[in-house]
Amino acid sequence: MWDMASVGYSHISVAEPGRIAFLSGQIAAAPGREDAPKDLAGQAKLAVASLAAALKELEASAQDIVMMRVYVVNATREAFQQAMTPIRALLGDAMPSMTTIGVQALYTPEILVEIEMVVRLP
Repeated sequence: MWDMASVGYSHISVAEPGRIAFLSGQIAAAPGREDAPKDLAGQAKLAVASLAAALKELEASAQDIVMMRVYVVNATREAFQQAMTPIRALLGDAMPSMTTIGVQALYTPEILVEIEMVVRLP
């Protein structure tokens, strides 16, 4: 397998025995907000903000993230890079397993990115 540490993730994550939380895909939606940003980068930023809020609620940190899946509509390398910018900010030096998946469509035509994660509960 390739060493993916230079791009911020790992091919293999090990979670110690205990409880695990599975977070459903987060999109560019926030309470009190009607419209999603039109750009992928803006949408990724909102989705990651929801993931960060979930970590806080779980009393977990980025180091507790075991797996992330990033779904991008009409994916290109550039599109994935736009989605990864806020994800890298969230992760810091944590390196969970990560899968990037190009899709034809998501929840509504306006939604361009969706991110789900698995977290080991501390």
